Amino acid sequence: MSKDLVDLVQNLGAPRVLVVGDVMMDRYVWGDAERISQEAPVILLRADRREERLGGASSVATMLRALGAKVQLAGIVGNDHDAGRIRQMLTDLSIDHEAVITDVDRPSTVKERYVGRAQHRHPQQMIRVDYEDRRAISDAMRRQILLAIQGHLKKTDIVLISDYDKGVCTPGLLSAVITAARGLGVRVVADPIRGHDYRKYHGCSAITPNRLEAGLASARTLNDMNAVWEAAAHLQETLDLEAAVITLDKDGMALKHRDGRAKHFPTRPRQVYDITGAGDMVMCVLGMALAAGADYEQAIQLANIAGGLEVAKIGVATVSRDEILHDLLTPGQTGAGSFNKTLPLEATVQELDYRRRLGQRVVFTNGCFDVLHAGHVQYLQEARAQGDLLVVGLNSDASVRALKGKSRPVQALAARALVLAALQAVDFVTVFEESTPMHLIQAIRPDVLVKGADYSKEEVVGSQFVESYGGRVHLATLHHGHSTTNLIDRMRAA
Repeated sequence: MSKDLVDLVQNLGAPRVLVVGDVMMDRYVWGDAERISQEAPVILLRADRREERLGGASSVATMLRALGAKVQLAGIVGNDHDAGRIRQMLTDLSIDHEAVITDVDRPSTVKERYVGRAQHRHPQQMIRVDYEDRRAISDAMRRQILLAIQGHLKKTDIVLISDYDKGVCTPGLLSAVITAARGLGVRVVADPIRGHDYRKYHGCSAITPNRLEAGLASARTLNDMNAVWEAAAHLQETLDLEAAVITLDKDGMALKHRDGRAKHFPTRPRQVYDITGAGDMVMCVLGMALAAGADYEQAIQLANIAGGLEVAKIGVATVSRDEILHDLLTPGQTGAGSFNKTLPLEATVQELDYRRRLGQRVVFTNGCFDVLHAGHVQYLQEARAQGDLLVVGLNSDASVRALKGKSRPVQALAARALVLAALQAVDFVTVFEESTPMHLIQAIRPDVLVKGADYSKEEVVGSQFVESYGGRVHLATLHHGHSTTNLIDRMRAA
């Protein structure tokens, strides 16, 4: 876990973010696909539910609000019922839409999806109907949007451009916005469209194309990292960017900075349910982190995590700061497997300090855990249930020999730590050399100290110390029939 990233999330504050782009609504009509219509060879959908969500640039605004930003949205809607619904949803989310201008000559952009369930389950999108006018906005509309934007720029920490190629992000509008923002020292980050000509993004602080988009814009096929670096360098130089940031789906993200830095940021493997919205989420978190004063490397690492959380959800979904913190603070899920759980005492104490800031209760127990058996697992599960995270103090090999004799441990320390760390109930493993874990307990100061019920409370090492500051001692249930010594004897006899 990166303590710097935890600090960054906790200090994001409430940056003022101006989102410029294509305002949309995503509408879903759900129902049962029952049969073929008698009127035509098409599936008959018996609709039973209708859902409306903000899409496009307004979805970006929604994600930012969920992350705690103050958001101003600039774009256009039509003079129709859908525009009223979009404005109401923006108001309900406390998103400032003063710079969303009504264009009487075009409809509000709506993507309407019909989703049919077979046999009352297994939903499948059947058709999408788009209501839109993709022509570039008129000069009159451009001037109105710019006039509204100018009132926001002086109180904006960062500008995000959400270009869905629906006519708002014209070269003229973007050039004026980028020039004005740069004049005020405000960064501009753009999520570009798929295309060969990116000149309209010239002068942005950064752009965040995906692999395919970056390949098209640089006339390359990005099938290896050499090609990625070539494309990133091409975009950074020709568009006068501070940084080109290319998202590489399962391969993470790549940064090419004006100062010469070229760095690849891999992402940990996740269960991917839906990639929809991942690019928007990356731009949102990258922008917020930059607005909070983060360097590009930190901002990209955080955006990588948020993008991973997004693809693990169905559809376009928001991600909260708490979710990001939980992901950062969950050892074994940050890319290096269960080894991340095994830490020296000083690092463990630092980790616990972050957890306590989130109001989490720390549980501690200790043992040799030489040959792990069902009794150990049940014991550790009960210990974990006493609080929010479990720290296991693990006797070193020398400590085990002093307690159990020269024939023990059967498994060396590294193997015992690895097996323990692989258990879901265990959050941290830290090793101690002494005959008792008193030094660990004094350093960790657990809220709950757990030992087996074969001890009395008075016999538990550290019990008086823990109770002295309001902690408690829990004696875990004994599960008879499980003994490491007996198990080893039976194995040797076999």
